[in-house]
Amino acid sequence: MDVFDILGPVMLGPSSSHTAGAVRIGKYAAMLLKNPAVKADIYFSGSFAKTYKRHGTDKAIIGGILNMDTDDIRIRESLDIAVSKALDFNFYKTDIDGAHPNTVLIELTDKYENKISVQGASVGGGNIIITKIGDTEIGIDGKSTTIIVHHMDIPGMISDVTNILARRGVNIGKFELKRNNKGGIAVMIIEIDGEISESVNDEITKFPNVISSTVLNAI
Repeated sequence: MDVFDILGPVMLGPSSSHTAGAVRIGKYAAMLLKNPAVKADIYFSGSFAKTYKRHGTDKAIIGGILNMDTDDIRIRESLDIAVSKALDFNFYKTDIDGAHPNTVLIELTDKYENKISVQGASVGGGNIIITKIGDTEIGIDGKSTTIIVHHMDIPGMISDVTNILARRGVNIGKFELKRNNKGGIAVMIIEIDGEISESVNDEITKFPNVISSTVLNAI
């Protein structure tokens, strides 16, 4: 536990869970989409669904999608700013079975019709857990730079990717592999120490059986 866990982040709004955590989840979703979003469908579950307007969670999520930090004074006006940037956004109340009380599902679309779906929970003190990307269940807290590699589930893929990181002097803090069935599509989730050069990610994407590789900076 560090001082951030005890005191929480510098932020706007009445609640670190409903405001700061929400900003970070929105920002994470935007990083995954890569291009600016033109549409955002946001589904609040549990406590979020009951209080999102009163606690400004709607403004916080949109602020994060617009790449604002937790202490950005523009969060108060984020909905108006989103309209000025032609971001079409909608909020819905839902009930995600088995989810943390402060859970939100964000579906983003860019101008090229690329889509991303991100589910995350704000777990207190501004801390978050990204619990699902698309259909893949994960557990990322956003505190470390993370590489997410979608690839075909064939022998040698893990060693190919990790050998690149080793040659570039990148230290792996946590590694996880997800797959729905043998021989199908698998996902590597690699948390690393420090930052990573984009050229490293470019090298990973050159493997013929890599579908996509995305670097998510710590937030």
